[in-house]
Amino acid sequence: MSAPTPTPTSTGEVVRRETNLRQLEIAITRRLDGMLQGDHQAVLRGAGSEAGEGRAYTPGDDARRIDWNLSARANEVSVRDTIADRELETWLVVDASASLDFGTAVWEKRDLAITAAAAFGLLGAKSGNRCAAVIFDGEGLQITPPRAGRDAVMQLLRRLEQRPRAAERSASLADAIRRTRALAKRRGRVVVISDLIDRGPWPGELRMAAARHEVVVAEVTDPREWELPAVGLLTMHDPETGRRLEVQTADPKLRTRFAAAATQRREENANAIRRAGAAHLQLSTDRDWMRDLVVFAQRHRGMVRR
Repeated sequence: MSAPTPTPTSTGEVVRRETNLRQLEIAITRRLDGMLQGDHQAVLRGAGSEAGEGRAYTPGDDARRIDWNLSARANEVSVRDTIADRELETWLVVDASASLDFGTAVWEKRDLAITAAAAFGLLGAKSGNRCAAVIFDGEGLQITPPRAGRDAVMQLLRRLEQRPRAAERSASLADAIRRTRALAKRRGRVVVISDLIDRGPWPGELRMAAARHEVVVAEVTDPREWELPAVGLLTMHDPETGRRLEVQTADPKLRTRFAAAATQRREENANAIRRAGAAHLQLSTDRDWMRDLVVFAQRHRGMVRR
């Protein structure tokens, strides 16, 4: 099936989108930034000015790094590593497939994905940090090379906001992560933003990415993906394959089986992310995304603002 031809965008639609992005920027850079006051240390070691972890002295260590207070407490000569003063390169792996065009609460999953990309992009657009993106859908991959500054992040968000609806075709999260690993030459941060509705080999690719980079998986979901409402005969449509199926939601056994299968899939995704060594941020269309992000930042210090 060929991709649908996008219709011309009216001036009013462009103004609305731009207004929404500016409101989102204000919410992130003022409200969210205020909740996350204070810079957090990076996870990279190297020459720098910020104190890092302490360890026992080994031959070859710089004697100037000896921490005498730590040595006295540990009863052995100890040195303290320092945090590298390096600019951070963030790669956003953004799912733009047709399954994101779904939402039964405040907004669609696509809107939530753009919000997650804005949060990690704008909060990190300081001190020379650079942001890049790999956007994937049923048509393939679109790559935005690393650029520094707020304007670069805003251009990326406009590109996401103005993308036409994706074609009814499956997208590959594994291919997107694999391509990102090949492009991200420097150690940095990789943020995967997806609903994880993909049975491909993405857990293995995620594990290999986490071996070199700091990886965050921002999972965007909708409550109707985990349970069926009792509304009688319901026609369900798979936006990525075009398949349609009629189900009788008044059947309590059907709803129970659906909820059990959904729970199993959520557990499988969470376990795969944990085994890969990545951090897991869960966002839902029926919850306050800002609160979820603040709670995540408190649990994983430095992964949002660094």
